Amino acid sequence: MAEIVLEAEVRNSRGKQSRALRRAGKVPGVYYARGEENIAIVTTEKALRPLVGTKEAHIINLKLNSGEALNCILRDVQYDPLTDLPVHFDLQGIKADEELTIEVPIVLQGIPAGVKNGGIMQHIMHTLRVSCLPRYIPENITLDVSALEINNSLHVSDVELQNVKILDSEENAIVAVIPPAAVVEAAPVVEAEIPAEPEVIGKGKKPEEGAEGAEEPKKAEVPKKAEVPKKEEVPKKEEKK
Repeated sequence: MAEIVLEAEVRNSRGKQSRALRRAGKVPGVYYARGEENIAIVTTEKALRPLVGTKEAHIINLKLNSGEALNCILRDVQYDPLTDLPVHFDLQGIKADEELTIEVPIVLQGIPAGVKNGGIMQHIMHTLRVSCLPRYIPENITLDVSALEINNSLHVSDVELQNVKILDSEENAIVAVIPPAAVVEAAPVVEAEIPAEPEVIGKGKKPEEGAEGAEEPKKAEVPKKAEVPKKEEVPKKEEKK
Protein backbone atom coordinates (compact mmCIF):
# COMPACT_ATOMS: atom_id res chain seq x y z
CA MET A 1 0.00 0.00 0.00
CA ALA A 2 1.28 3.45 -0.93
CA GLU A 3 2.37 5.89 1.75
CA ILE A 4 1.87 9.64 1.65
CA VAL A 5 3.78 12.16 3.73
CA LEU A 6 1.65 14.91 5.25
CA GLU A 7 3.30 17.84 6.97
CA ALA A 8 1.25 19.66 9.61
CA GLU A 9 1.61 22.00 12.55
CA VAL A 10 0.39 21.53 16.09
CA ARG A 11 -2.20 24.20 16.84
CA ASN A 12 -3.63 25.61 20.03
CA SER A 13 -6.35 27.70 18.42
CA ARG A 14 -9.95 26.54 18.55
CA GLY A 15 -13.38 27.89 17.61
CA LYS A 16 -13.31 31.36 16.06
CA GLN A 17 -9.56 31.17 15.42
CA SER A 18 -10.18 28.15 13.20
CA ARG A 19 -12.20 30.39 10.88
CA ALA A 20 -9.23 32.70 10.51
CA LEU A 21 -7.09 29.70 9.56
CA ARG A 22 -9.55 28.73 6.84
CA ARG A 23 -9.56 32.25 5.45
CA ALA A 24 -5.77 31.95 5.21
CA GLY A 25 -6.11 28.78 3.09
CA LYS A 26 -5.38 26.36 5.94
CA VAL A 27 -7.44 23.40 7.12
CA PRO A 28 -7.70 22.46 10.82
CA GLY A 29 -7.79 18.83 11.85
CA VAL A 30 -7.25 16.39 14.69
CA TYR A 31 -5.10 13.30 15.19
CA TYR A 32 -6.35 10.64 17.60
CA ALA A 33 -5.30 7.12 18.57
CA ARG A 34 -6.37 4.56 21.12
CA GLY A 35 -4.83 5.26 24.51
CA GLU A 36 -3.24 8.53 23.34
CA GLU A 37 -4.16 12.17 23.78
CA ASN A 38 -5.71 13.92 20.81
CA ILE A 39 -3.50 16.37 18.92
CA ALA A 40 -5.01 19.43 17.21
CA ILE A 41 -3.20 20.08 13.95
CA VAL A 42 -3.42 22.31 10.90
CA THR A 43 -2.17 21.94 7.33
CA THR A 44 -2.71 23.62 3.99
CA GLU A 45 -5.48 22.76 1.56
CA LYS A 46 -2.81 22.05 -1.05
CA ALA A 47 -1.02 19.53 1.20
CA LEU A 48 -4.34 17.79 1.97
CA ARG A 49 -5.41 17.58 -1.67
CA PRO A 50 -3.61 14.27 -2.54
CA LEU A 51 -5.55 12.56 0.25
CA VAL A 52 -9.06 13.83 -0.51
CA GLY A 53 -8.80 13.92 -4.31
CA THR A 54 -7.99 10.25 -4.87
CA LYS A 55 -9.75 6.93 -5.28
CA GLU A 56 -7.07 5.10 -3.34
CA ALA A 57 -6.57 4.36 0.35
CA HIS A 58 -3.24 5.41 1.81
CA ILE A 59 -1.22 5.11 4.98
CA ILE A 60 -0.22 8.61 6.04
CA ASN A 61 3.16 9.44 7.48
CA LEU A 62 2.21 12.51 9.53
CA LYS A 63 5.19 14.76 10.23
CA LEU A 64 4.59 17.48 12.81
CA ASN A 65 6.59 20.67 13.32
CA SER A 66 7.38 19.36 16.79
CA GLY A 67 9.56 16.70 15.16
CA GLU A 68 7.16 13.84 15.89
CA ALA A 69 6.23 11.36 13.13
CA LEU A 70 3.03 9.32 13.34
CA ASN A 71 1.46 6.67 11.13
CA CYS A 72 -2.26 7.13 10.54
CA ILE A 73 -5.11 6.93 8.04
CA LEU A 74 -7.61 9.53 6.90
CA ARG A 75 -10.80 8.79 8.79
CA ASP A 76 -13.10 11.70 7.88
CA VAL A 77 -13.21 14.95 5.91
CA GLN A 78 -15.79 17.71 6.21
CA TYR A 79 -16.49 20.02 3.27
CA ASP A 80 -17.92 23.49 2.87
CA PRO A 81 -21.34 23.11 1.22
CA LEU A 82 -20.81 26.20 -0.98
CA THR A 83 -17.16 25.95 -2.05
CA ASP A 84 -16.81 22.14 -1.72
CA LEU A 85 -13.40 22.71 -0.11
CA PRO A 86 -12.28 20.74 2.98
CA VAL A 87 -12.84 22.61 6.25
CA HIS A 88 -11.82 19.90 8.76
CA PHE A 89 -10.24 16.43 8.75
CA ASP A 90 -9.68 13.54 11.16
CA LEU A 91 -6.64 11.27 11.24
CA GLN A 92 -6.66 7.96 13.11
CA GLY A 93 -3.38 6.61 14.43
CA ILE A 94 -2.54 3.01 13.57
CA LYS A 95 -0.25 0.36 14.98
CA ALA A 96 1.41 -2.34 12.93
CA ASP A 97 0.08 -5.19 15.10
CA GLU A 98 -3.51 -3.94 15.46
CA GLU A 99 -6.30 -4.52 12.96
CA LEU A 100 -8.34 -1.53 11.89
CA THR A 101 -11.55 -0.94 10.01
CA ILE A 102 -11.36 1.13 6.86
CA GLU A 103 -13.36 1.85 3.72
CA VAL A 104 -11.52 0.98 0.53
CA PRO A 105 -12.57 2.56 -2.81
CA ILE A 106 -14.03 0.31 -5.52
CA VAL A 107 -12.74 0.84 -9.06
CA LEU A 108 -14.62 -0.63 -12.05
CA GLN A 109 -12.58 -1.79 -15.02
CA GLY A 110 -13.86 -2.35 -18.55
CA ILE A 111 -17.14 -1.71 -20.35
CA PRO A 112 -19.94 -4.24 -19.71
CA ALA A 113 -21.12 -6.24 -22.72
CA GLY A 114 -24.68 -5.36 -21.72
CA VAL A 115 -23.91 -1.65 -22.03
CA LYS A 116 -22.68 -2.21 -25.59
CA ASN A 117 -26.07 -3.78 -26.31
CA GLY A 118 -28.01 -0.81 -24.97
CA GLY A 119 -28.09 -1.57 -21.25
CA ILE A 120 -27.32 0.89 -18.45
CA MET A 121 -24.65 0.29 -15.82
CA GLN A 122 -25.45 1.24 -12.23
CA HIS A 123 -22.49 1.66 -9.85
CA ILE A 124 -24.21 1.08 -6.52
CA MET A 125 -21.39 0.72 -3.98
CA HIS A 126 -18.33 2.95 -4.29
CA THR A 127 -16.43 1.71 -1.22
CA LEU A 128 -16.10 -1.55 0.67
CA ARG A 129 -15.69 -1.69 4.45
CA VAL A 130 -12.92 -4.07 5.48
CA SER A 131 -10.91 -5.02 8.56
CA CYS A 132 -7.23 -5.97 8.44
CA LEU A 133 -3.73 -5.17 9.64
CA PRO A 134 -2.31 -1.91 8.25
CA ARG A 135 0.15 -3.68 5.96
CA TYR A 136 -2.69 -5.53 4.21
CA ILE A 137 -4.86 -2.50 3.42
CA PRO A 138 -5.47 -2.52 -0.36
CA GLU A 139 -5.15 0.77 -2.20
CA ASN A 140 -8.41 -0.02 -3.98
CA ILE A 141 -10.60 -2.94 -5.01
CA THR A 142 -10.63 -3.38 -8.80
CA LEU A 143 -13.52 -5.26 -10.38
CA ASP A 144 -13.66 -6.30 -14.04
CA VAL A 145 -17.18 -5.66 -15.32
CA SER A 146 -16.62 -6.32 -19.04
CA ALA A 147 -18.43 -9.70 -18.94
CA LEU A 148 -21.63 -8.34 -17.42
CA GLU A 149 -24.68 -8.76 -19.65
CA ILE A 150 -28.05 -7.08 -19.23
CA ASN A 151 -29.67 -8.16 -15.93
CA ASN A 152 -26.27 -9.30 -14.57
CA SER A 153 -24.66 -7.90 -11.42
CA LEU A 154 -21.69 -8.28 -9.09
CA HIS A 155 -22.19 -8.63 -5.34
CA VAL A 156 -19.95 -8.35 -2.31
CA SER A 157 -19.75 -12.15 -2.31
CA ASP A 158 -17.91 -11.94 -5.68
CA VAL A 159 -14.99 -10.01 -4.15
CA GLU A 160 -11.95 -12.04 -3.06
CA LEU A 161 -9.25 -10.44 -0.88
CA GLN A 162 -6.39 -12.09 0.92
CA ASN A 163 -5.68 -11.28 4.58
CA VAL A 164 -8.66 -8.94 4.57
CA LYS A 165 -12.07 -9.45 6.19
CA ILE A 166 -14.99 -7.88 4.34
CA LEU A 167 -17.56 -6.41 6.72
CA ASP A 168 -20.34 -5.50 4.27
CA SER A 169 -23.16 -7.97 3.64
CA GLU A 170 -22.39 -10.52 0.93
CA GLU A 171 -25.83 -9.95 -0.59
CA ASN A 172 -25.20 -6.26 -1.35
CA ALA A 173 -24.94 -5.49 -5.06
CA ILE A 174 -21.88 -3.47 -6.11
CA VAL A 175 -22.64 -2.96 -9.80
CA ALA A 176 -25.47 -4.01 -12.09
CA VAL A 177 -26.45 -3.70 -15.75
CA ILE A 178 -30.13 -3.00 -16.24
CA PRO A 179 -32.26 -2.95 -19.41
CA PRO A 180 -32.71 0.39 -21.16
CA ALA A 181 -35.64 2.43 -19.99
CA ALA A 182 -38.75 1.47 -21.96
CA VAL A 183 -40.28 4.23 -24.03
CA VAL A 184 -43.86 4.57 -22.94
CA GLU A 185 -46.13 5.99 -25.65
CA ALA A 186 -48.44 8.64 -24.42
CA ALA A 187 -52.04 7.45 -24.42
CA PRO A 188 -54.33 9.48 -26.71
CA VAL A 189 -56.30 12.06 -24.85
CA VAL A 190 -60.01 11.36 -25.17
CA GLU A 191 -62.14 14.41 -24.78
CA ALA A 192 -65.00 13.84 -22.44
CA GLU A 193 -68.39 14.17 -24.07
CA ILE A 194 -70.42 17.00 -22.70
CA PRO A 195 -73.82 15.59 -21.67
CA ALA A 196 -76.76 17.15 -23.44
CA GLU A 197 -78.81 19.46 -21.32
CA PRO A 198 -82.22 18.01 -20.47
CA GLU A 199 -85.06 19.55 -22.44
CA VAL A 200 -87.10 21.85 -20.33
CA ILE A 201 -90.78 21.85 -21.20
CA GLY A 202 -92.39 25.10 -20.35
CA LYS A 203 -95.60 26.81 -21.14
CA GLY A 204 -95.63 28.65 -24.37
CA LYS A 205 -92.14 27.48 -25.39
CA LYS A 206 -91.69 27.65 -29.10
CA PRO A 207 -90.10 24.63 -30.77
CA GLU A 208 -86.65 25.27 -32.08
CA GLU A 209 -86.51 26.35 -35.65
CA GLY A 210 -85.73 23.45 -37.94
CA ALA A 211 -86.21 20.81 -35.26
CA GLU A 212 -87.35 17.49 -36.60
CA GLY A 213 -90.95 16.64 -35.99
CA ALA A 214 -91.78 20.13 -34.78
CA GLU A 215 -95.03 21.47 -36.19
CA GLU A 216 -94.81 24.81 -37.86
CA PRO A 217 -96.82 27.22 -35.76
CA LYS A 218 -100.08 28.34 -37.35
CA LYS A 219 -100.40 31.97 -38.26
CA ALA A 220 -103.11 33.77 -36.40
CA GLU A 221 -106.11 34.43 -38.60
CA VAL A 222 -106.73 38.10 -39.17
CA PRO A 223 -110.46 38.76 -38.84
CA LYS A 224 -112.07 40.03 -42.01
CA LYS A 225 -113.58 43.48 -42.08
CA ALA A 226 -117.33 43.44 -41.63
CA GLU A 227 -119.18 44.05 -44.85
CA VAL A 228 -121.22 47.25 -44.90
CA PRO A 229 -124.78 46.43 -45.95
CA LYS A 230 -125.86 47.95 -49.20
CA LYS A 231 -128.44 50.72 -49.12
CA GLU A 232 -131.87 49.71 -50.38
CA GLU A 233 -132.80 51.32 -53.68
CA VAL A 234 -135.65 53.78 -53.37
CA PRO A 235 -138.05 53.52 -56.31
CA LYS A 236 -138.09 56.61 -58.44
CA LYS A 237 -141.28 58.63 -58.60
CA GLU A 238 -143.13 58.60 -61.89
CA GLU A 239 -142.90 61.77 -63.82
CA LYS A 240 -146.12 63.60 -64.56
CA LYS A 241 -147.01 64.02 -68.12
